[in-house]
Amino acid sequence: MPSEADLLTPLRRYWGYSSFRPLQERIVRSLLAGHDTCVVMPTGGGKSLCYQLPAVISKRTTVVISPLIALMQDQAAQLAQMGIPAAVLNSSVSAEEQMSVMRQAREGAFRLLYLSPERLQRADTVGWLQQVPISFFAIDEAHCISEWGHEFRPEYRQLKSLRGKFPDRPIAAFTASATQHVRHDILTQLELRNPDKYIASFHRPNLRYLVRECNSVQHTALLVTALSHYDEGNVIVYSPTINKVEETVDLLGDRGITAVGYHAKMDSTVRRQNQERWMSDEVRLLVGTIAFGLGINKATVRAVIHLALPKSVEQFYQEAGRAGRDGNPADCILLWRKQDAGLLGYFANKILDPAERDRAWQRYHTIRAFAESAICRHRQICTHFGETPKWTSCEGCDVCGASPEWLSATSFPTAARQKSAGASISGGKVFPSPPSVSNPELREYLREWRRITAREQQAPAFVVLHDSSLDEICRLQPRSITDLLSITGIGERKANMYGKSILATLEKYREGARAATPTAKQTAPALETLQLLAEGKTFEDIARIRGRQISTVINAAAGLVEKGALEFRPEWIDRNKLAVIEAACTRLGQERLERLKTLKDMLPPEITYDEIRLVVAKWRREASKTNTTISA
Repeated sequence: MPSEADLLTPLRRYWGYSSFRPLQERIVRSLLAGHDTCVVMPTGGGKSLCYQLPAVISKRTTVVISPLIALMQDQAAQLAQMGIPAAVLNSSVSAEEQMSVMRQAREGAFRLLYLSPERLQRADTVGWLQQVPISFFAIDEAHCISEWGHEFRPEYRQLKSLRGKFPDRPIAAFTASATQHVRHDILTQLELRNPDKYIASFHRPNLRYLVRECNSVQHTALLVTALSHYDEGNVIVYSPTINKVEETVDLLGDRGITAVGYHAKMDSTVRRQNQERWMSDEVRLLVGTIAFGLGINKATVRAVIHLALPKSVEQFYQEAGRAGRDGNPADCILLWRKQDAGLLGYFANKILDPAERDRAWQRYHTIRAFAESAICRHRQICTHFGETPKWTSCEGCDVCGASPEWLSATSFPTAARQKSAGASISGGKVFPSPPSVSNPELREYLREWRRITAREQQAPAFVVLHDSSLDEICRLQPRSITDLLSITGIGERKANMYGKSILATLEKYREGARAATPTAKQTAPALETLQLLAEGKTFEDIARIRGRQISTVINAAAGLVEKGALEFRPEWIDRNKLAVIEAACTRLGQERLERLKTLKDMLPPEITYDEIRLVVAKWRREASKTNTTISA
């Protein structure tokens, strides 16, 4: 077995780390000893290093099975920056490049080779892999193999064939969110032989869990108020639907809060650009669906906000766990409405397989109980994953008295900016804010250097330099390559690649250079929509120009109509449909119009939700004018 020095030398050389995190060294030694292994470690715990370091030391090829193309590409790019030969083989790679990768892999040229589970199902892939000098297989996001998992993928189920086709090769399974049932299923499906099992604690004491049920008015006000309390670091807002992502980005834009969106129907280039703008701190706030986040390596996320119930406790834990990866305090906020919860029921009922439909409903009832329970949130999460804490009160969630004042308030002012005072105090509990940056001007100047360097390299900003490394440079202000090598996250390869440039950037700052002034704010989304409508553009035109779904544009127009900022236009809807919808509105009355589904169920099936939204906005506007006239 390798000595401690044998492990710490490559750890320092390639990763720039001087020590291991909890469990990492034991996992590395298990894999180097050729043992099957199962690892359950929270998001941000350092799972990838556990299989990457043994791959470097073994001098053979570690095959990594990963579910997302973008995730594979990012990890391979990071390894290349560290001087570790790695390759990706998936549908995004040209046929010529695939042939080159396969040839080099047979020759043992790579330490890590990333494949999708779909690729592994191909007979020609297996035949070729049997010619590659494989050290072991690493299955990332291993919970996807279990039907009981919240992200079950049928193609992962085929990975059970690995044992038969590569009987002498160890298999290692890695996941951040697996219940006891799912963990057992992973071991069974992969046929792991007497595996070493490493299960880290699910308790994240630096995270504060805050849950609030609210109505539609409070929902928006609470989101805006919450965002005013995070001046440092980054924020992720998770939205239940694509349209809600776009509507939230526009809503925040109209209030002077810059955000970018991320969802599966977005143009892939725009989606990647938005993610990179957020990763490089050009924009601090990202609003996305669950399509965002897997493999995101961002240490300084100060808050993750869910705008609806996630479909499971596992999903909430995984997404909320993207906050506070630097170990400093961070908030995980769940703002949910009963009508949003109904969306989960709708999707559960759409599942055709009876067993899977039952499991979806079980997950729904569990997350609903989590949201409504008066039991410590941290304790609920731990016990859900099979861990039994010795404590009953965490003092780090709303149930245990750690709610900030802005969440407990009965009114939610949005015009005046509220500022927190370094700590959030409620019920005698003090939850400290993360340490402030000693030199924000220097950090922004270094971030600008990183953004420019990343663009030149055509690589994500975090691949160039991690947030924590950037902050340490800011704090220590090194003056030599030797000083740089003492920075966590800067190994020999990064020091050689970027050392002179970093030192020159620091010297320019000392001489008075500063980050460029941000460009002027863009036109508010509502104003832009109004201008385009005034120019005679159709909803379809505006959706194309603004990069939005048509439903999002129509919803925005309906909001403007209801506020009186835009006149309803007869050409938007057939006059017969208009009369039918207005009659139904009158029959239901203002109070029962809160849920559009109630109205939809009353109307002919050919009438769409978009048409209903527009007419309801017109009807409400006219009703409010009538009420105003009567009261006057």
